[in-house]
Amino acid sequence: MRNRHIKAVATGLFVLLAGAGLAHATSPHDTGWRGKVQPPQYRGAIFPPWQGGANNDTVNKGFVFTIPEVDDVADFHGDVDHPRLVLYIGGNYYFAVAPLVKMFEKENPQYLGKVFVVTIPPGMLIKAMNADGRFMIGNMSFTAKPDAYLAGLKKVKSLIAAGRLTAPAVAYATNDLTIMVPKGNPDHIRDLADLARKGVKVAMPNPAFEGIARQIEASLRKAGGKKLEHEIYNTGVKNGTTLLTHIHHRQTPLFLMQGLADAGVTWKSEAIFQEEIGHPISHVDLPARYNTTAIYGGAMVKNAPHPHAAKAWLSFIQSPAALKIFEHYGFKQYKRV
Repeated sequence: MRNRHIKAVATGLFVLLAGAGLAHATSPHDTGWRGKVQPPQYRGAIFPPWQGGANNDTVNKGFVFTIPEVDDVADFHGDVDHPRLVLYIGGNYYFAVAPLVKMFEKENPQYLGKVFVVTIPPGMLIKAMNADGRFMIGNMSFTAKPDAYLAGLKKVKSLIAAGRLTAPAVAYATNDLTIMVPKGNPDHIRDLADLARKGVKVAMPNPAFEGIARQIEASLRKAGGKKLEHEIYNTGVKNGTTLLTHIHHRQTPLFLMQGLADAGVTWKSEAIFQEEIGHPISHVDLPARYNTTAIYGGAMVKNAPHPHAAKAWLSFIQSPAALKIFEHYGFKQYKRV
């Protein structure tokens, strides 16, 4: 009798909540996805890593186990077992790691198959350095202490001043911003102001993780003042028209291909790479007066395990051979002003 009473009360409560639209929030199908779950597609062409193991310089690659959407550790390149050079590189040119390492190893064959590279955002690389190069991914842990750190030149200089890196700082390339759009630009995005247009959803780098967000905020202010910056990074985030990345602006092309956003601001190099590998992506160049240029730099880590290898990489990264690879993706040579 008591159980029937409880069941009747619960049923009545569910009806009331459903009528108010509140019971919907308790459905397990809605948890985390707001009722928009879709069957996974496991499409390697859409989900990273997008280079099919090309960024792994190891000669013996072993059993191939990469499952798109599920097991795809995209930001760790090479063999972590006894590397002779470990590079911490801000993820802005993860796609260029393969040709850069290949050319470096051609010029320095003693490092063939022995270069390990991490390409997560610069701030997270510092957290990894604070953990003495120890990582945990899923259920796996490993240690890869860095020999060289490469990110924005200002960040590199600040870490030298803090005693984390060893002078000199090496500046080697620059990059420009662009507006990434689906192929054919169906929403006719022409400039930064269009990103605040009614009905346009944008994917933007998260200021909490990505340094590029600072440059984008500066460009938004140049194009439309603080009002445009506020509309994109404040109002848009609150009302859902701005979708922030969770790790890196390489999520932007993913969001565009999934139909979650109509446009997003990234580095031009990212758009060129996505177009080159055949993804349905295009880009809209920014006028020079609205662009904010990034300058990339690097330096050896204090007490680097392999200082000679670090110096060899920092020399190579300034070479004409390295610059040719960078220019392929739209980077430009750094010129001291």
